[in-house]
Amino acid sequence: MSLMGNLFGKSPIRPMQQHMQASLACAREVLPLFEAMAAGNVSDLNSHREKIERLEHEADRIKNEIRSQLPKRLMLAIERRDMLEILDFQDSIADVAQDIAELVEIRSMTIPESLVDPMLDLVRRSIAACEAAGRIIDELDELVETGFRGREVARVEEMIDELSRIETDTDDLTERVQRKLFALESELGVGIVFWNQIVGWVSNLADYAERVGNRLRLLIAS
Repeated sequence: MSLMGNLFGKSPIRPMQQHMQASLACAREVLPLFEAMAAGNVSDLNSHREKIERLEHEADRIKNEIRSQLPKRLMLAIERRDMLEILDFQDSIADVAQDIAELVEIRSMTIPESLVDPMLDLVRRSIAACEAAGRIIDELDELVETGFRGREVARVEEMIDELSRIETDTDDLTERVQRKLFALESELGVGIVFWNQIVGWVSNLADYAERVGNRLRLLIAS
């Protein structure tokens, strides 16, 4: 390792991108989980949960390595505290995906017929938000190399704007699902409490993705 490497450690940018991809992999697996629920394939829920848990553990492994190896001083246009905050938002995506899978599998949940289409629409759009956040984090090395200046900044700001639009879509879809859900209150009984939690968590996937983008927007503006 070079003298500068000894003083300041290796760049954490690539590990941050790897962690985002691991968290994104967790979010992507939420769709096949819900497709199994829509089809009434309760026997498949455990395998989907196990896959999400394996992916979440990998995200945790990368997160812990970043935290333990991140030097206190970085020769980058981004501070250690900012890196750790972005890392936490990324990790929350993986954690929420795991929470969803655990509750769904424990309760052997299937989707009521009237909720299938709006629920799957919400899941797909929330995952799209996570995908958009992943593309933004993929640009982090370019942002650092340019010192958060120039055309790369304009490009990333457009990507953050698109992420914000996707998250707004998930807000609208969440309300649509909730309205249909509450119409089933007498049919679902106490189950409506758990369904409301699931809907909130799916929406949270998009919320945490947007926080990744918003944190980078603040860095660009500073």
